[in-house]
Amino acid sequence: MSATTEPTTTQSAARALPIGTPKHHIIIFAVLLVLLLIAPFVLYPVFIMKILCFALFASALNLLLGFGGLLSFGHAAFFGAASYVTAHAAKVWGLNPEVAILLGMASAGLLGLVIGALAIRRQGIYFAMVTLAFAQMVFFISLQAPFTGGEDGIQAVPRGNLFGVLPLANDMTLYFVVLAIVFGGLLAIYRIIHSPFGQVLKAIRDNEPRSISLGYKVNRYKLAVFVMSATIAGMAGATKALVFQLASLTDVYWTMSGEVVLMTLLGGMGTIFGPFVGAAVIVTMQNYFAGFGAWVTVLQGTIFVISVLLFREGIVGVLAKWLKKPL
Repeated sequence: MSATTEPTTTQSAARALPIGTPKHHIIIFAVLLVLLLIAPFVLYPVFIMKILCFALFASALNLLLGFGGLLSFGHAAFFGAASYVTAHAAKVWGLNPEVAILLGMASAGLLGLVIGALAIRRQGIYFAMVTLAFAQMVFFISLQAPFTGGEDGIQAVPRGNLFGVLPLANDMTLYFVVLAIVFGGLLAIYRIIHSPFGQVLKAIRDNEPRSISLGYKVNRYKLAVFVMSATIAGMAGATKALVFQLASLTDVYWTMSGEVVLMTLLGGMGTIFGPFVGAAVIVTMQNYFAGFGAWVTVLQGTIFVISVLLFREGIVGVLAKWLKKPL
């Protein structure tokens, strides 16, 4: 969604990010990494891996929405498509997990190139609706195509051996591989945001007509960030398929797109660490409120409304405002 109005405080904070790496960002990344290295010895590793996968997924959307100003309601298409391709490659073709994940990412990037090339011709709510329409097409194909397993999905996906030598059947071993993948993805997003490309992206988000008048090929930048976001979302979906050994229609359904938008907004759109916090909150709620059955969605909605009223710029967005530092 192209923003031509006055930027919000969160956007202003994000725009103030320097190209270099602020010291407090290095400290936060270091503390986060230490906590994540300790976490599997305290909490259930699969639960933390789920948080990590969705944190990467939400960060991928945040790259497009928070820094590119483009609201996609169809990111589940990339997440789910990569999940199916990875699961099929690992189970049917017997490929190593690293190759299966790369194939999943490549398929998501290619899909993002096709959808993005058509969607960026529209702006605002029309852009969002176009992405949703394409995502529903991907869902229909996933339901009907023979290799996806229909409503059953692809089950019992083998985790295999990393590089043919490191077995991933053990949850603890897989956890540290997932941590390396997700942390690498987060650092890649951070680097993109703080590069000259990222600065132009934020300029387009804040004032697209002005960026055009300055000579920037706006549509090329939009398409580039769309493909990057789709590829990283695919990385998250491919990793999740190996963690849960399953690729299902849930991954590609429109509610998944809505869920990741919710994570991004709750944590803080346009912040570095907001999507991570948003994903942790939502996944934790889903995990520990599962006993409430269908009431989970009601509880999620209630908490979201309260959060929007108390934290209009997201949890991390408000925290950044208090600290007067971009987070």
